Amino acid sequence: MDMRTTTGGHRLGDFPEDVDAKHEKPLACEERVDSGLDSLKEDEYRRIVDEMGSLSFQECGNHTKVVVCEPWMQEVTEDGDTYLHLAVIHEAEEYALQIIKQCQNHSFLNRQNNQRQTALHLAVITEQPFIVEQLLRAGCDPRLVDMSGNTALHVACRRGSLACFSVLTQNQTQTLRSILSFPNYSGHACLHIAAINNYLSLVESLVQLGADVNAKEQCSGRTSLHLAVDLQNLDLVHTLIELGANVNSLNYGGYTAYHLTFGRKNSEIQRQLYNRTSLDLRAMPESESESDEDGMSEDECIYDDIQFCGR
Repeated sequence: MDMRTTTGGHRLGDFPEDVDAKHEKPLACEERVDSGLDSLKEDEYRRIVDEMGSLSFQECGNHTKVVVCEPWMQEVTEDGDTYLHLAVIHEAEEYALQIIKQCQNHSFLNRQNNQRQTALHLAVITEQPFIVEQLLRAGCDPRLVDMSGNTALHVACRRGSLACFSVLTQNQTQTLRSILSFPNYSGHACLHIAAINNYLSLVESLVQLGADVNAKEQCSGRTSLHLAVDLQNLDLVHTLIELGANVNSLNYGGYTAYHLTFGRKNSEIQRQLYNRTSLDLRAMPESESESDEDGMSEDECIYDDIQFCGR
């Protein structure tokens, strides 16, 4: 069976999440927002439906059981998608549910495509909370990450998917607590992602679920409050302060969120943080370059008799 054309060559990918570099570099891969349907010709789509309809199952009392070592479980597209990936991508709920039912607690549920996306990632991207719930109940591992280091919960926070977020967090487990503190490959935890994308209700829910409101992203040590100042988002600043954000937290450069207000337009953010920042932290810290120059003699600061190419 040749499945190389079933997905039209498009992938469901992730946007880079770094605030400062958000618009400065091209996307590593294109996000497919049409679930792939528009990328297929009618005859190709019909062939997928026919092939999925021919999957071999056998009845066993009131339960349907998959035939052991059925060949369709080994079939993948050139993008690494299994039949389960395809069923989720094309929102073929009936087929997806049949496959999930046959694969309870089977490693097949956790198969990752070439972008390391599981069916759970794709169900969140395509906004199918019912499929998300069924996958979790069947044993799909919510800790698995895609090629950007994102779990399914990271994806839900980036997309602002309240329904999928609710399903993914409905069980208060040790697994959920570890996911809440887990950074993706950009150094962002779920809370940072929700803050960057201005999903205030998700920010509140994440903190209530146990996310550390003062957690630092790993690139420069910014907390969500630092990020809110970077984004000049007054509502987010207020929300984080109400949730207990520490205004005196320092990033890796030694700056508080208040320090980041200098040179920015929103004077109200500056005023709010000034009143809450400790008196001894209000002054801007000296940079290393400034301190080095202060310690240099006049002779050391003057360059003379420089030769270049013998001149």
